[in-house]
This record gives sequence, structure tokens and C-alpha cells, in this order.
Amino acid sequence: MGVELAKLPKMKRRRITRSAVDQALAGYLFVLPALASLVIFLLGPIIYSFYISFQHFNYLDPQAATWAGFDNYLHLFVDPVFLQALWNTSLYTLVVVPVQTAIALFLALIVERIRGKSFFRVAYYLPSVTSSVAVSVMFVFIFGQTGLLNNFLSIFGIQGPNWLNNPSTALLAVMMIGVWTTVGQFMIIYLSGLQSIPEDVYEAASIDGAGGVSMLRYITVPLLRRTTFLIVVMGMIGTFQLFDTVDVISNGQGGPIGSTMTVVLDIFNKAFRDMAMGYASAMSFFLFVVILILTLIQNFVLGRENQ
Repeated sequence: MGVELAKLPKMKRRRITRSAVDQALAGYLFVLPALASLVIFLLGPIIYSFYISFQHFNYLDPQAATWAGFDNYLHLFVDPVFLQALWNTSLYTLVVVPVQTAIALFLALIVERIRGKSFFRVAYYLPSVTSSVAVSVMFVFIFGQTGLLNNFLSIFGIQGPNWLNNPSTALLAVMMIGVWTTVGQFMIIYLSGLQSIPEDVYEAASIDGAGGVSMLRYITVPLLRRTTFLIVVMGMIGTFQLFDTVDVISNGQGGPIGSTMTVVLDIFNKAFRDMAMGYASAMSFFLFVVILILTLIQNFVLGRENQ
């Protein structure tokens, strides 16, 4: 291309070069609004939040901010509320992510093979697009002492607890809400993954005498590894960012007795109720590092399996 350009007359070369510059400039101008928005509303606040995480900072009186060094980060390891929130969030993630992934795959395998696929796609996806606040209020009535769930259990002679007001069952109830609201979304992703598997692979396996279970174990699940990785990462990030459900059902207190306190709810309380924005920023970046490390570990495991 450079040789061909050198053979052209000087005036024509200059015209082509100027045209290329004009095109590049026009491209940058089109991108500029989005780039400016990204810097102003996303990158800028992130950098500023990281800066104030090293300060004792109250956003109602920013002039009185003082340098704290690593005190905010060190305080995380002796803060009983944060440690309780971190334990609850980790337990929630360890239970919800595998369960919702398994149920989503199971539903996708069923819906893929039955008629009325479009109806079931919409039906299962509805909870994912419904307001989380509305869903939480609905489950407050379902999990109440005289709610729908306990009325159902009473048919079998079982006296159910007051799920959301009992420390031993409140987090379990939140887990059930989390699975119910996200499984439809992940089922849709699994459906798209199933459609990408070539049919001739199943036909070849069928000719070799493979049964349904063998096909599932040696063809479907391995070929869905990338899809499963995506779902697990999305699920893990979503569960670590749990906020709205526990905020509604516990009235922002994370109760009873801290049993539904999560890291993000604790960050919200520290930032906007205790006005400790610097400490809340430190908690946010700690959570970011935890999610990043877990994602890298999953990526490493997947890469090793591909080799």
C-alpha cells in the first residue's frame, strides 16, 4: 500500500492523506460525546472514590477531610458489622450461584426440547425484568408467618417459621428470592449456548451408541463450558452486589441480628447514614478486589481446562 501510494503524483498523495485524516477526525468526533460521558460519570468518580478511600471524609463537610492513610482498609478487618456482612455475602454467593446455574441448565435442556419454546422463554424471563423492589415486597407476604408458603406447608402438617424475622431462616429466604429472580435470565443464555452446538456431533454420538446421559455428560456440558463460565461470573458479581432485596425486607437494617446484612448494604449504611464516605469507599474497593480475584481464579481454571 505504501509502495502504491508512493507511485501516485504528489498532489494526489496529499489529497488521499488529507482524506484519511479527515475520516479519522470525524470518527473521533463521533466518539467524543460517549468518551466524555465515560470519563466524567464513570472513570472520574472511580478515581475520586479511590482517593477519598484514604481519607476521613464526610460529603456534607468535605473541607474537613483529613488524611487517613491505610486506616480505613485496616479497620475493615476489625469491624464486626463488615465481617458479618462479608460472611453473609460469601455464604449467599456459595449457595445461590451453583443452585441457580444448575436450575438454569436444567430448565434450558427441558425448554429446548418442548413445544411452545417462546412462551416458556418469556415466562421464565419475566422475574428478571420485574422490579426487584416489587419482587421483594411480594416475597415479604409469601414468607410471612401467615403467608402463602406457611399456608402451603400447613397442608402437610408442617408449622413454618416466620421466615424473614428468624435469624436462622432469613438468609435462606433471601437465597430463594435470589434464585427465583435470576434463573430465567441464565436459562436464556444457556438456550443460546445449546443452539450453538452442532447437531452432527449428537448424530455421530448416537451412531456410536451414546445415550442421553452420556451425551449430556460428554458433549453438552463440556461444549457449554464457556457459557457456564459467563453465567458463573455474572452470577458471582450479582450475588456479591446484593442490596435491594435485603434493603427492602429488613428496612435497611440487615436484620434480624445482622443475618441479612450484606457488604453493599453495609457500604450504603456507612456512606449515607453514618456519613463515613471515606470508609465506605475503602469497603467498595475491597469488594472490587475480592470479585476481581475470584474472577481471575475462574478464568485460570477455565484456561487450564482448555489446554
